[in-house]
Amino acid sequence: MSAEETETQEEPKVEDLEESAINADTPPEEVVEEEVVDTPTYLRALLEQARSAAPQLSRLPASVKNEALGTMAEGLEEATDSLLEENEKDLEAFDTSNGREAMADRLRLTPERVREMADGLRQIARLRDPVGQSPGMQERPNGMKVGRIRVPIGVIGIIYESRPNVTADAAALCLKSGNVCVLRGGSEAIHSNMAIARVLSEAAQKAGLPDGAISLVERTEREAVLELLKQDQFIDLIIPRGGESLMKLVTEHSTIPVIKHDKGVCHTYIDAEADLAMAEAISVNAKVQRPSTCNAMETLLVHQGIARTFLPKAGKALVEANVEIRGCEKTRQYIPEAQSATEEDYGREFLSLTLAVKVVKDMDEAMAHIRTYGSRHTEVIVTKDYGRALRFLQEVDAGAVMVNASSRLNDGYQFGLGAEIGISTTRIHARGPMGLEDLTCSKYVVYGSGQIRE
Repeated sequence: MSAEETETQEEPKVEDLEESAINADTPPEEVVEEEVVDTPTYLRALLEQARSAAPQLSRLPASVKNEALGTMAEGLEEATDSLLEENEKDLEAFDTSNGREAMADRLRLTPERVREMADGLRQIARLRDPVGQSPGMQERPNGMKVGRIRVPIGVIGIIYESRPNVTADAAALCLKSGNVCVLRGGSEAIHSNMAIARVLSEAAQKAGLPDGAISLVERTEREAVLELLKQDQFIDLIIPRGGESLMKLVTEHSTIPVIKHDKGVCHTYIDAEADLAMAEAISVNAKVQRPSTCNAMETLLVHQGIARTFLPKAGKALVEANVEIRGCEKTRQYIPEAQSATEEDYGREFLSLTLAVKVVKDMDEAMAHIRTYGSRHTEVIVTKDYGRALRFLQEVDAGAVMVNASSRLNDGYQFGLGAEIGISTTRIHARGPMGLEDLTCSKYVVYGSGQIRE
């Protein structure tokens, strides 16, 4: 997850990308082995170049960055056929057994998705450059003026899974905000990511950006991630996007500050005072429109006062959309097709057309359920009662809390941020969809006229 989504995934496969090259026709005494560069040495060279690019990139004017983004968008469109060819290699190697079809959909590139990547870059170019923005200066009693300005973070490492469009989104957002990006995608998308990164990097250099401004770690072994997480002398921030295993790996091993973009266990609560037609439309959209995303609804909570009226009709619409419903005992009374839910179904990110449903006594029980099982990603209430809506907004803890709207709308594009780097579930620095401004920090600037401290 735009970079809106996250998924559960197995640990990256260990692959040796640099086998010795041996010419079988050469006599034994003349066999020449290609020098194999170990992972720490490989990463150090890549990161030294990235670090050296940061000062130059940070001071580029918006016009140069925007021109680069336009050139990068054109490059993606011109390379559509080759990108699809490389993506097909990843799809052919991907294991779709054991319910991994949703992940395969996230991996797949199409001509339309390539166009969307290019359009995303152009949209970012149209956004206001956050670098140098200032809320204003304050004059102190001694006459000096003090204020803050927005500056790039520096070098940002982004570790992500499956979705190759994240390569384009992340590179574009980092570029526009003046940051160097070091990208490390999952092994399942290595061919796609390498092809996209190559197009973007070449286009950016033609437009005047320094070498290393867009860097991709092309090694897929787990060691590369562990080594990357130790490079605090080169990298200023790590942003992981993926499932629980990736989050655990990064947070346990990183010596670099981390902003997590964790799983999305999103709830929709249908209140007793809900407009039932609206509630049905929101529920179906939140589950069906694209179920493999992190902002798709995973659990539907329904007030017992309207369950008898709402669930049969909404359940029918969901079943007709091929949704497998796993419900509590009361849910199964109103939706005959529903299977019996287990404790594990609540709090689970299905990333598929599977939905957990529970009938609750009131909003307090709904909010208690969310506190227990939610992932602080996106939570929704459908109600006509202003007081309950306001209380839900105030008390529910999540990156985005919504009233009478689908959870699928929690997205950088939909919020007007342009392509997002992801949806942060971390409280520190940034929360929710992270756009350009969230990829900057601030520094104090002081204008004096000879002031000294007495």
